[in-house]
Parts: sequence; C-alpha cells; structure tokens
Amino acid sequence: MTRRLAIATALAGFLAQPAAAEEVVVFAAASLKTALDQVVADFEAATGHEVTVSYAGSNQLAKQIMAGAPADIFISAAVNWMDEVEKEGLVVAGTRADLLGNQLVLIAHGTEAPDVEIGPGLDLAGMLGDEKLSMAMVASVPAGQYGKEALESLGLWPSVEGAVAQSENVRAALALVSTGEAPFGIVYSSDAVADDNVSVVGRFPEDSHEPIVYPVALLTEAADAADRAFLEALSQEAAGARFSAQGFLVLK
Repeated sequence: MTRRLAIATALAGFLAQPAAAEEVVVFAAASLKTALDQVVADFEAATGHEVTVSYAGSNQLAKQIMAGAPADIFISAAVNWMDEVEKEGLVVAGTRADLLGNQLVLIAHGTEAPDVEIGPGLDLAGMLGDEKLSMAMVASVPAGQYGKEALESLGLWPSVEGAVAQSENVRAALALVSTGEAPFGIVYSSDAVADDNVSVVGRFPEDSHEPIVYPVALLTEAADAADRAFLEALSQEAAGARFSAQGFLVLK
C-alpha cells in the first residue's frame, strides 16, 4: 500500500466514526419532570448524547445559575426568573423562547373527589377544616406565587393563609396530597396528570393569575453542538406530543 493510499484509508476510517457523545446539562422546573424525562430518553436514544437534568424550583435553579453553577439550558416555570438570569448576561442572545404553558388546579387526595367551581364563593377553608392546603413556597416558587395570586384575586387567601403547608417545589407539594398528608393542594394541571393518587377538584380561572409560561434559553456556559441540538429538539413535534400528553400547552 502506497503512503498516499494509507493516509486516504485512515482518513476515510476517521470520517466514518460517529461523532463523540457529548453531555447536555439542563436546569428545569420541577413540574417538567415526567414529560421532560421522556423527551430526554427520546433524544439520547436518537443521538447517543447524554442529558443530565437538575430539577428544582425555578427560583432555586436561577439563583444557582447566577452563582456560577454549570448549566447549558434553563427551562423556567415563570418569566421573572428567566428575566433575572438574562439580566446577568447568562442567556445566549436570540435563543430565549416561550416553550410551554400550563393551568393551575386544585387537587385532592384520592381518585373520586367531587368537582367544584372555583370562584369567590368557594368555601375552601370549610373544605380544609383543621387540615392543610399544600402549596409550593408562595414567596418564591412560581406555582406557589401563581396560587397565592389566584387565591388573593378570588378573595380566598385570608381564610386559608394560616392553613397553607409550603414546600420547596411544586412536586413536593404534589407529594403531600398524593400520600394523604394534606387533603387538598394547588399545583399545575401537568402535575395532576403525573400522579394517579390525586384528582382534580377544579381549575382556577385563567384571569385569576398571570399567564403560566415556561421560557427556555441556551446559557452562555453551553459549548457543545449537542446543547443546541437538544434546545431545538424541545420545540419539535415529537417533544410537543410528550408535553401535551402530560397536560402542558405547547407554545413553540
């Protein structure tokens, strides 16, 4: 074999090798877990890349990113926390988009809770009795903030404020109702879909709180082509079907 042929053969072999697997690190709101885990599995199977997702309250994730935590993509459950990250110059220009929407619901433990109309006349305090209303932290976690805003707009907050059991994220609030530790809770529609041990009692009027929007963005920490590939995959039809099946509203 001539030297030229040997070089050509070696080059052809190199080009035939699949691209090295890369890792994508995603910081995502806890409410996304069920659907996003499915999207991640689909992406990994199709590309060979590895996706690591850190789930928590959007407030916690935003603060971690601003403190220097290594993340490639951020999916927040509220616009304000993405705004904070963007103000710090940590979002790649032109990559931010509104990915998903959601609805706020009142849930109960078990599968046969009666439907109620959620409005100013709802005797939520009477429904609770001496027990607790499970919510995410009302001062900082988006689901808790939306929930408090809705209760205040309906005039229900003063009567239940003292009965609220606050959790660090919405999935933790869901778990309290799922296990029966709290009879009722306020979570997203997608959370109720993800848990067979709870049922939806009613849906909060959309005009009782700010629109629930999940913005997504590539972060300046991102360095691999896989990061952009996963960002694009989130808005593709297959991912949209996964999100829709779990109760999310697909916006992008």
